[in-house]
Amino acid sequence: MSSDNNEPSEIVRAALVQTKWTGDKASMIASNVALARQAASQGAQVLCFQELFYGPYFCQVQDPEYFSYTESIPGPTTELMCALAKETGMVLVVPIYEVEQEGVFYNTAIVIDADGTYLGKYRKHHIPQVKGFWEKYYFRPGNLGYPVFQTAVGPIGVYICYDRHFPEGWRALGLGGARIVFNPSATSRGLSAYLWNLEQPASAVANEYFVGAINRVGVEELGDNSFYGSSYFVDPRGQKVGEAASDSEDEVIVRDLDMSVLREVRHTWAFYRDRRPESYDSLVTP
Repeated sequence: MSSDNNEPSEIVRAALVQTKWTGDKASMIASNVALARQAASQGAQVLCFQELFYGPYFCQVQDPEYFSYTESIPGPTTELMCALAKETGMVLVVPIYEVEQEGVFYNTAIVIDADGTYLGKYRKHHIPQVKGFWEKYYFRPGNLGYPVFQTAVGPIGVYICYDRHFPEGWRALGLGGARIVFNPSATSRGLSAYLWNLEQPASAVANEYFVGAINRVGVEELGDNSFYGSSYFVDPRGQKVGEAASDSEDEVIVRDLDMSVLREVRHTWAFYRDRRPESYDSLVTP
């Protein structure tokens, strides 16, 4: 996007997609692709799908049947999304159930640049194992660090669902230069709903960047988890950018993120200048 005086605009038009489970992988991908094209028609430059976007949230049960949802990276969904990125001119963040080798699986998100170039992947670090979220059955903890991807819309990072409860990764992404961090999730009603509107805004403030929080919607046949959508963007002041998405319906939201806010906030609250990493050793000592 360009300003009237032909100077580069500091506005990034960003999008989030939330969807219900459609019943099979092919139709789930088709539904998400259609919403992505809708976002592109509204001028979106970067878009993130929800956690494990092409399947149900199968972690509600422990069943080896769902290992069949794994894909190599690059693989068929990577190739499809690279083509979509090139077609639409959007940067895409695409969560995939990754197989590294048989029996070694990760909860992963790939990042594709606006010209269709595959840039790399983030693997979810923090893996829960509680009722309705039996993720250790399906995933190994991530081992690729906290990469920041240099894209057509600037540096972006990814932090997946349960990761958001851990401040260290948020900070690592900020130290890496991320201006937008996407948090694709599968989060159900209950205690989580309160935290949903607390943690991402707090992390955006503490780390002085934009956060895109994405959650699926609906109740799936595998369990009684009620996913409540409510996807939103929040700015470095902790304020939502526009309204959150529906708590029950498929939706794509498109918001303009003003990157000049980052500079203003960082000139006011110099959190990175005032850090004292030499005093934090005990925090990461096992």
